[in-house]
Amino acid sequence: MKTLQEAKAEVIEDFSMYDEWLDKYEYLIDLGKKLETYPEGEKVDEKLIKGCQSRVWLDYELRDGRLWFRADSDAIITKGIISLLISVYSGRTPAEIAADDFSFIDEIGLKENLSPTRSNGLVSMIATIRAVAAENC
Repeated sequence: MKTLQEAKAEVIEDFSMYDEWLDKYEYLIDLGKKLETYPEGEKVDEKLIKGCQSRVWLDYELRDGRLWFRADSDAIITKGIISLLISVYSGRTPAEIAADDFSFIDEIGLKENLSPTRSNGLVSMIATIRAVAAENC
């Protein structure tokens, strides 16, 4: 498994391959399409991330001292965003996640290139992942 720094550097590199944000959105959509299927029966209110305009379900399991995330969204770009976050943070220790600054999001310019409602949703996704990590430290 890649280190957290390697995973973040890979995302930054992947995003740098595209000059236009339209291409970066397409990349996010592709990430969302590759997200593991989330069982319909588990799409319950308790797993919804609060603060997202789209519905985003996040579930996790603490296994062998590491957090493993699963998620889904009813909006394709939002699904890509949560997929991106999961690809970086799933399989990490709670302490690793809690200590991280999530600065790669700023480095790829994601937050400022989203609509205000999607940007708020991104902030909520990050806050939820951080809260899960803090609860399990």
